[in-house]
Formats: sequence, C-alpha cells, structure tokens
Amino acid sequence: MTAQSLTMAGALPDIERVREAKAMLSEAGVRYVLSCWIDLLGVPKTKPVPLSNFEDLCMGRGPQFAVHSVSFVPELSPADADQIPVPDLDTLVVCPWDRTCAWMVADLWWEDAPYNLCPRHALKRVVRDAAAKGYAGFAGIEPEFIAMRWRDGRPVKAFDDDPLPGEGVRPRRQAFGYDVEYSIDSMGYLGALIDILEELGWGLKDVVAEGAYSQFELDFGYTDVLEMADRLVFLRMLLKEVAKKHGMFITFMPKPTIGDWRSGAHINYSMRRVDAPGVNLFEDAGGGGWADAVYHAVGGLLRHGGALTAIACSTVNSYNGLVPRVGGFEGGTVTWAPTHMTYGNNNRSCMLRLPQNRFCIENRAADMCMNPYLGLAMTTAATVAGVVEGIDPGPPLDRDLYRLTDEEIRAGGGQRLPRHLLEATEILREDPLAAEVLGPAMMNSWLRYKVDEWERYHQAVTDWEVQEYLRLF
Repeated sequence: MTAQSLTMAGALPDIERVREAKAMLSEAGVRYVLSCWIDLLGVPKTKPVPLSNFEDLCMGRGPQFAVHSVSFVPELSPADADQIPVPDLDTLVVCPWDRTCAWMVADLWWEDAPYNLCPRHALKRVVRDAAAKGYAGFAGIEPEFIAMRWRDGRPVKAFDDDPLPGEGVRPRRQAFGYDVEYSIDSMGYLGALIDILEELGWGLKDVVAEGAYSQFELDFGYTDVLEMADRLVFLRMLLKEVAKKHGMFITFMPKPTIGDWRSGAHINYSMRRVDAPGVNLFEDAGGGGWADAVYHAVGGLLRHGGALTAIACSTVNSYNGLVPRVGGFEGGTVTWAPTHMTYGNNNRSCMLRLPQNRFCIENRAADMCMNPYLGLAMTTAATVAGVVEGIDPGPPLDRDLYRLTDEEIRAGGGQRLPRHLLEATEILREDPLAAEVLGPAMMNSWLRYKVDEWERYHQAVTDWEVQEYLRLF
C-alpha cells in the first residue's frame, strides 16, 4: 500500500473500469445505484443516485454526508467538512430483490484522508498491518436469524402454525431444528435465498432449520476478511428484502424471547502467509493435523477475548444468550452457547472450537448484531499478534463446561466471558490492541454509545422485575 493510495485521489478507480461497469449496469437494466457506507453499528447508509451519475459517484464527486450528525460519532461539529464516499467496484452487484438497483460498498474520506470513524477503513488498515508482518486473514461466518410476521399488531414467528400461548391448545411438538416438515414449509423463502446465493457465487453449502422455531442458518464459502465483511452487510439486507416479498420480516436480535435459541454468527477464521497464498497456516504441512500456528493464534484470541466479545456481541441482548442453560426451550435446556474464554477440540461449550472437519478457529461468541468490519479487524489483529508473539494458550479444555464448576474451569485455564455489555465495554476500554484497531476517535465513540446503551437499558423496568418483585416485597 503506497502513500498515494492513502489519499482519496490515490483510491479512485480507473475511469475506463468505471465506464465498463456503467455499460454493464445499463445493459442489465439498472437505473439506480446504492453506494453504501457502513456506520459504527454496522448498518449501511446511502443516498440513491441515478445511473447517469455513476461516473461522478465512483470518482468521488457524488453525494457527500454529514456522517457525524447521524452515525453516533459526534466528534465533529456542524461547521466541519462532510465525508465523501468512494465506492469499491469490487463490491458492485445488481440487487437480486430489485434488478433496477445496483449495490456497492464505499469507504469514507474526510479532508483527503481515510475517515477515522469509518469501520471499513479500520479493517483495511488492520489487513495492511497483517500483510506487512507476512499474514492474511480469511473468514467464514455462520449467520443465524429468525423469520417473523405481524399478527394483530404483534410480532409472531413466521413458521409456527400452532396457536400462540394462551390462545388455544398448544401440545408438545417436534423441535424445529433440522425438521423436514418445517423445512419444506419454509422453502418458498429459503428456495429464493438459495437461488440468489447460487447466482452470487458464494459457494452455498446448505440452509438449516435451527433450534428456535422459525430460526434459520445459511452456510456458505469463506473468503478474505474484507470481502466477508462486505458479504455479511449485503446478506443482512438481502435477507430482509426477500422476506418482505413473502409477507415477513427478519430479526437479528440474538434472543427475542427467553425460550428462543440464541441467533449467533460464528466466525470461522484461518490464516495464510502472504508468500504462500494457497496454504492454510493452521494445517500441518504433513497433512491431517493442526499446525503450531493455530495454537498461537488461539492464544492471541484468548488474550484479547473480552475486547473481541465486546465488539462481536455488541448489544445488551447479546449477553442473554451467553448462558449455559435456559428453562422452557423447545427441544431441551442446554443452550450450546459459549460461557467461558477457553478453547477445545470440537468442544461447542468453549468460546473457541477447533472443528473436526476443517482447519480454522471457530469463535462462537459472536452474533448478527456485530459490526463485521470491526469484529474481523479485532480477530485479525489478535491472531496475528498471537502468531508473531508465539502466545501459548495452554492445553485445550475438552470437557463439557456446563458440567464443571467455575473453580474447575479456572484450573483448566478458562475464564468467564463478560456477563453483560457494561463488563465487556470496560474490558474493551482497557485493551491496548483494541485501542490500536479502533483508533482513539472510534474507540471514544464506541465507548460513549455503549455506555449510553447500558444506562438506557437500566432505566427500563422489565416484565421479569414486575413478576419477581411487585408482590414479593
């Protein structure tokens, strides 16, 4: 990465490539372009432009944004310059839900420099730093979500044909996970998604009816960390837009009700050397086993596990899912969610799992509310630090953590994941690697927003509190 490419002029695409892309879009019938920058929470923002303005848009002469007025980043004032989005043509795609529109992801620039509150720039900076040390990160994400619809003004599960509790007989029934009948009933929606993801060439493996009623997971191929972050942002929009065509809406809230299985977004992460791009650094060169590098990478992730969790599990609601057991589950009481920062061989009760069928580290403490750029930036920085420094993670903990006492887990080298958003935020505040990844301005904005989220949560009186205390005292 040259010094020139860190200026806006150096980041602009070749004009001939821009014109070729415009001609392709015109031939495809595209009339409008959505060039999206990503805010602090991982939500895309845009100003649609007509295709006639495509060249100006790509060359940094399109719409500008007062990002600091809408994106939880109040460091700048109304008197400051606006931010300029420069779209990445590598992300250009015709929107499958409306083929009159095209989608691109943009980087934000401010006063001829990468905007220091642009999460995509933060990930690109970490990728550059990793490459300078000789490493590249790759990821696959397992997105889980719940399909819902409105019924008499209330949100209900879209694929649940029994009466609601209190509205009729609701007998014991088969758990939703992997169920063939419910999979068939869902194929109008799932089939549309399969067709789209096949068209996009993402290497879709399968779709899964998950543990909660109306909960699904999509498993598709891995790629480099920047493209995977771009994919997850696009996928979240795709899932929502296709659902609307089927009279539904999608929630990525990790735990909509006590009885629901948590919706996660497990990060499957691997590394390669820059000078050996086709070789997975986590697989032993002799074949069939784990290389030493994977354990050092695990050591880095565990050392910074609390700060990573603060980013990958970024809401108050996230921590309702990071518990071992919950009464009232459809299909059992064990959550299969991680509760401690430790690792194990195919052990799904750990934060970090070394799977038996692929050479990657699966981080199970992540959910769909994550800003994927920041989550993958922190993951990359932590794994590179682990490998470069040779961090020892200690032995794996290959026992069911749900059956162990806290003392037994600590003796095995594990420590509790943050129990709530405030604890996670305070860990993030003190983590020096996280300070490098986010930078001072973004760290300040993140901390201010998340502390405010926690304080607003504690101003609310919940149904649980009323049921627990109203008549007890």
